[in-house]
Amino acid sequence: MAEGETPTVSPTKIDVVYTWVDDTFPGYAETLREFATTRHDANPNRTRDNLEMLRYSLRSLERHAPFVRRVHLLTCRPQVPDWLNAEHPDISVVHHDEIMAPSVLPTFNSFAIISHLGKMAGVSERFLYCEDDTLFLSRARLPDFLRDDGHTRVFAKNRDAPVHARTKPDDSPWNLSLANANAALDRAFTPHPRRFLAHGPRLIERQSFEEMCDRFPEEIAATRASRFRGGDNVPPEYLYPQYLLEKGAGVLASDAETRRMAGYASIDNFLPWTWLQLARLDRLRPVTATLNDNFNNRPNPRVVAHVRNRLKQWFPEPSRFEHPDRPPA
Repeated sequence: MAEGETPTVSPTKIDVVYTWVDDTFPGYAETLREFATTRHDANPNRTRDNLEMLRYSLRSLERHAPFVRRVHLLTCRPQVPDWLNAEHPDISVVHHDEIMAPSVLPTFNSFAIISHLGKMAGVSERFLYCEDDTLFLSRARLPDFLRDDGHTRVFAKNRDAPVHARTKPDDSPWNLSLANANAALDRAFTPHPRRFLAHGPRLIERQSFEEMCDRFPEEIAATRASRFRGGDNVPPEYLYPQYLLEKGAGVLASDAETRRMAGYASIDNFLPWTWLQLARLDRLRPVTATLNDNFNNRPNPRVVAHVRNRLKQWFPEPSRFEHPDRPPA
């Protein structure tokens, strides 16, 4: 959508796009080690699937998000969850090599993968992008993400994101990428502080997402060419909502709206801390919640068992996307 153009009226049904990876899939870990050069590259928190979070995310989606038309799963070839009924008409599996150039594959860079979401065929013009650790804990409505006037709601934390003046070369690729995105936005628009965004789904309009990629060609090209998150990357999941705000197609949600919509728990190896966070989510029941893997190299079996039990309590009924004869571990 061009700057100044009036947003379109809200649709009634949209699709959901997930990204997913499982580092226990044969050959994946070996390929990752072949290309990895830093400890950030080999961080298992971003590639582990020991909780089968996607399975429970789909269960939560089916229970709490009636506005969803179809689900699209983006992953590397030939990965498909063994419990997934990929033949179901309401789901499609798309592999990286269907939408990404051979020269940038294999990729282990979530920023690079997300930057290609607008190129997926058969996805609704507006869609909800979810990471596989996202759960819908309460009833979700499309107006939670999209106002009737077509403006996208942007959910932000109450603190500013990094900028180059406050980062160091040895900072994490995540913080450096946020600073890069803010520098790019400052060049294109008016320089000012921008807030961290809350964890959770991102509502994306394909046309404006591709417009964003065209608006920042150098940053997007550098991101797509990086097999791992790099210091010259930008995170599209941050850049895109901020781009909408800058051009008047997005509206910043209030702090109260953000608390209602975007819950978060860090799944750590210290069981009392993880128990407390999940109990808090159980009490507050935000519309969505992110269960972020923070196990590092050795997940605590007691924590894994506790989280799995909580997921089964929350979402005991299989979704239509599962093979009925392949129950959770």
